[in-house]
Amino acid sequence: MTMKPFKLTVVALLFSAFGQVAADYEDGLAAAQRGDYETALQEFKDAAEDGLMMAQYNLAILYFSGRGTEQNFAEAFRWTAAAADQGHTQAQFNLGALYYEGQGTGKNRQTALEWYEKAGSADYAPAQYNAAEMYFRGDGIERNLVRAHAWASRALENDHEEAPALLENIEADMSAAQLSEARRLFARMKIGMDY
Repeated sequence: MTMKPFKLTVVALLFSAFGQVAADYEDGLAAAQRGDYETALQEFKDAAEDGLMMAQYNLAILYFSGRGTEQNFAEAFRWTAAAADQGHTQAQFNLGALYYEGQGTGKNRQTALEWYEKAGSADYAPAQYNAAEMYFRGDGIERNLVRAHAWASRALENDHEEAPALLENIEADMSAAQLSEARRLFARMKIGMDY
């Protein structure tokens, strides 16, 4: 399974309450957009240390990719976790990928799955797909076709291009009772019920 994390997000936050923090972040965005990753790194670091979630996320990307600094998975993990803990969906997905691959932390497939499910619960299709695939393959976790089907259905609903093929493969291994249970689980997931 190939995990595809870490895409630099360029989103401007213009909340005047953040004052210098927002200014540092904005300066970091401008630097990143012009390819000056060393300046972006410093500006994101200043804002990240002050707790700005988007700065933490983007700082992690720079450490992960080695832009503006040497590649450092430990720092990428640190800042990804900080943003994920604040609820940043893509950071949650990326944290799952870091745990999955064991980059900057120990490899832990169960924890990876938990972070994919958090991001998937926020309708992030790549996380939904990864959770489905892990359940389908029993990739470091117990195989569960019902959960695999439900997550693949959510990924399909959110237009993940590989979800139809995965869903077809999952269904080929399922009994009618499992398929019925998976559809009920999918319905509960859609309305935010515990699953």
